[in-house]
Parts: sequence; C-alpha cells; structure tokens
Amino acid sequence: MVLESLLLIAGFIILIKGADLLVSGASSIASKFNISNLAIGLTVVSLGTSAPELLVNIMSATKGYNDAAFGNVLGSNNFNLLLILGISGIIFPLVVQRKTVQYEVPISIGAILLLFVLVNDQMVWGGATNDLSRFDSALLLGFFGLFMLYVVRTMKSASDYGDGEPIKIYPTSLSVGYIAVGLAMLLGGGKLAVENAVSLAQYFGLSERLIGLTVLAAGTSLPELATSAVAAFKKNTDIAIGNVVGSNIFNICLILGTTGMINPMPYNMALNFDMTIVLMGSLLLMLFMFTLSQRKLDRLEAVVLLTGYIIYTVYLISNEGIAV
Repeated sequence: MVLESLLLIAGFIILIKGADLLVSGASSIASKFNISNLAIGLTVVSLGTSAPELLVNIMSATKGYNDAAFGNVLGSNNFNLLLILGISGIIFPLVVQRKTVQYEVPISIGAILLLFVLVNDQMVWGGATNDLSRFDSALLLGFFGLFMLYVVRTMKSASDYGDGEPIKIYPTSLSVGYIAVGLAMLLGGGKLAVENAVSLAQYFGLSERLIGLTVLAAGTSLPELATSAVAAFKKNTDIAIGNVVGSNIFNICLILGTTGMINPMPYNMALNFDMTIVLMGSLLLMLFMFTLSQRKLDRLEAVVLLTGYIIYTVYLISNEGIAV
C-alpha cells in the first residue's frame, strides 16, 4: 500500500501542474482572440478535464461495472458542484456572467432531468427494466450537440466579468503547447491517481457503487478541482465556473451518451438519490446567483456548498451497508 500511496501523491502533483499550464494557455488564447474565458471554460477546458471520466466510464461499462460507470458520472457532478465550486469560491468569490445564470446552469439542469427520464423506464414509462439504451444515448448526444452549437454561436458575444489580475498573453504556438502539455498531464496524472486510489479502496473492501460515487468520482474530477482552484487563485473566475458547468454537461451528455452507445447499461434505481443531489446542487447554485450579491458566488455560499458535499459523503459511507 506504500507504493500506491506514493503514486497517488505523484498523480496529484502532476494534476496541479497540468492545470496551471492549461489555464495559462487557455486564458492567453481567450484574451488574444477576443474569445471569452467562459467559452474557453465551457469547451476546451471542460473537454480536457472530463477526459478521465470518459476513459474510466468506457472501461467500467465494457467490464460490466455499470454501477461504477453511472456512479462515476453522478459522483463527479456532485464533486464538481459542491466541493470544487465550494473550494474555488472560498479561494476567491466567483463572479459569473448573466448568460451563465440564464442559460448554462439551466442547460445543466435540463441534462440531469433528461437523464432521469431516460434511465427510469419503470417509473416514467412503465417499462420492464431500467437501462440506458443506445436510443437513450443518442438523445443525450443530440442534447450535447445542441449545447455545443449554443456555445459556438455565443463564443465571442460574452464579455468577461471580474477584476482579476491581467492575463499574460503568450505567442499562439506556446499557448497551444501549454494547453496540449497541460491536458496530457491532466490525463496522465488523473490515470495515475485513479488507478492507485481504486487499489487502495479495494484493499479496504468498499463496494462498486461507493467506489464509483466517491473514489472514482473524486479521482476523475481531480483535473476539474485543480483547474478551477488554479483559475480562482488567478481570479479567472469565468474559467472556474465555466469549467464546472461545462464538465457537468459533458459528463451526462457526452460521457454517458458515448458509453451507452458503446455498451448499453442497466440502471440501478438506488442511484436516483445521487441524481437528486446533482439536481439540488444545480438549483442551489442558480439560487445563489440570484441572492445577496447577484451573479456572484461569495465565500459564505461557497461554504454552504462545501458543507453539503461533506454531509453527502458522510451519508454515503455511513449507509454503505444498505446502499450497494
């Protein structure tokens, strides 16, 4: 277990440095080509930081670990909403654009509601079984396509908010290089962290569902955590918010859609609880954007999100015996 622990720590270090390079390169390109940081966060950064979830889900589904595949996505989304935004908001209050409140967050809410309807066949349609079929997966991918069309259409229309420190502009080739190396380090560090975290979890006898919701979810979300925390520290708040919201949409629509197309998966209704937490977290984030300092996640609200994640995790672990 000593070797696994050391490799896990090495994975964390690689993730943090990769996130730093990715944010620097993406911010430079956003500023140089008049593309908003929010658009970069919703596309390049979100896709790169969601890659570990995609790889883990495909591997889990093809091996028949369906609870782990669904748990990885739902757990990652809760990790993103509650822990990552909680930590990022504590580092630096996150000012968001009006479009984030009006469109991006509601789109993420629509994605989770669509997933709920598609996988709960017995409850919604009176079906014989609950599963994510290839038809369901095609609908998720179609929803994702519409989201990407929206991002492309609005990519240059959004102005950046906040009084963050000036973004350093690098030559285009160097910025692209930073993004490429950063993504590679995120993927490598994420893989290293996840594999050894799973080994440690299995050593302690955790269930497949709990591993998916906690260890795999946290492990594959480490790129999002590192990226958003670094972005918040640099006061590039649109990347911090856009990364989380974009990653949640990517996770549900692109990752589950792709996984289900490759290998349709039975769905365990016990995961409806975790899906409900994702929905509640998204609604809470939207509520915070309309209260107190509008379009701003302040430190008190960030503490509420972080506390929610701690309570959720404690509940999962304490109910391990009945929630498998």
